This record gives sequence, structure tokens and C-alpha cells, in this order.
Amino acid sequence: MYKQIAENKRKTVFIIIGFVLMIGVIAAAFAAVYRDPMIAVWTVMVSIIYALIQYYFANSIAMAMTGAREIEKKDNPRLYNIVENLSITTGLPMPKVYIIDDKAPNAFATGRDPQHAAVAATTGLLDIMNDKELNAVMAHEMSHVKNYDIRVSMIVFGLVCVIGLISDIAFRMMFYGDRRRNNEGSPVGYILVIFAAVFAPIFAALAQMAVSRQREFLADASAVNITRYPEGMIDALKKLQSHSQPMKSQNIATEALYINNPLKKGFFSNLFSSHPPIEKRIERLEHGKKTF
Repeated sequence: MYKQIAENKRKTVFIIIGFVLMIGVIAAAFAAVYRDPMIAVWTVMVSIIYALIQYYFANSIAMAMTGAREIEKKDNPRLYNIVENLSITTGLPMPKVYIIDDKAPNAFATGRDPQHAAVAATTGLLDIMNDKELNAVMAHEMSHVKNYDIRVSMIVFGLVCVIGLISDIAFRMMFYGDRRRNNEGSPVGYILVIFAAVFAPIFAALAQMAVSRQREFLADASAVNITRYPEGMIDALKKLQSHSQPMKSQNIATEALYINNPLKKGFFSNLFSSHPPIEKRIERLEHGKKTF
């Protein structure tokens, strides 16, 4: 378990380096096209500032985008007590607890670190899960907090947004900007800008998908380690599979946060989904029962 956590952290560092290199290539291409090195400097600086804003305010942004409302113990003692007990068991600070008014069963965790974490569950999840299954689902979310997946998700989310923003600017400048300056610039730079604008968002989405899929498997296993009850996680996943439905407030930016894909099912949503198939998650847990 700890070996896998360490391996995932190393992979995450390489992926973040890859994101930074992509931003650097786009910035260099801009500088080559317009023959102005300061464009590269400003592109990188703006990217860093934008990513930091996403990082520090992503918690509030995610909650606003999902329509989650914060609760106290009196509002829903069942959910609050489960999270509180898991907080004691894992030795983590008590996260803020939220409920989303949505019939689709789902849950997620967010925040930049355990001291600034939050967990949320939908009303649909609370309706269909018994206490052992709900405990397993929230243990899964607390595992994301414990394994620092929430920090990684925020960093990757911020960098993906940066690349999307830069790519959009690149397209606009190429087709609506000053064509005279474009013609004076480097043809190689021009090609690089077009290439980066088209393919950088695709590479970013694939990297985000790779990070999220591995961390879902890890969080499932970590949840079983916390609860010492594999059947709880397995049964919860089976219910998520059989009761799966798209959420009312769908947003591709927050998709990776959830325990189950919240988007409407389709070819492209499945192809680029940040979640591994639930049957594979169940299969791994069944296979690992003897090792937990």
C-alpha cells in the first residue's frame, strides 16, 4: 500500500513537470512567432498566478459548482458521525461536511491538504446506502485526503485549466490577431503554436485521466484498510453501478473528484473518463481480499 502511494507521488511529479514543459513550449512558440521573449515570460507568469488561484480557491469553486451546502451534526447526524469517526480512526483533522441535493448517488473530497479538506455526499447516496456501505464510501473519500490525492487533483485541475486558457488564447491570436506580425515571425513557432493549441488540451486531459484512475483504485484499497471490511466497499460499488445516473449539475471540470462518473454516459465521456470501470474496481477488491 505505502509502496503504491510513493509510486503514485513520483508519477505525479513527472506529470506536473510534463504540464510545466507543455506550458513552456507554448510560451516559447508565442515568443518565436512574435519575436518577443517577454511574451514567454508573461505567459509563464500568468500561468503560475492562474494555477495558484485555482489551487487556493478550488475548494470553494468546486462546492459552488456542485451546489453543495455545508452541514453541522444536527443537520444530518448519520453522515456527520460517520465522517467524524473516520477522522478519528485515520488521525486526520475533521473535514467540512457537505450534502448535495441530487438523486444520483455520488460523493467526493476536495481541498489542498488535510487541514483544508471537505467531503460531500449526495442525497441519493444517503438514500441507497446502508451504514456499512456509507462508511466505506466516506472512507474512500477520506483516503483521498489521507493520500494527498486532493492536493494532486487541485494541482492537475489548475494546470489543465491553464493549458486550456492558453490554447484558447493561441487560437484567437493566430486567427484574429495582427497577421502582419505573424507573417514576420518564425514559421516554426507558428507551427508549434498551432500544434500546441490543438494537442496540448488532449494531452492534458489524458494525463488528468491517468492520475485520477490510479488514485481511484488506491482509494478503494485504502478504504478497505481503514474499515477492515472489504464487503462494505464492494457492496457500495455494486450499488453505485446499479443505481448510476448523471447528476443534475454536470461539469467536466469537477468530474475527477467524484467516486463515480457524474456525467451522462456516452462514447466520448467513457473514452476520456477519469474513472476506471466499476467492474474492474470490484474485481481488484475481490482479488485482494486475502491481502487486506
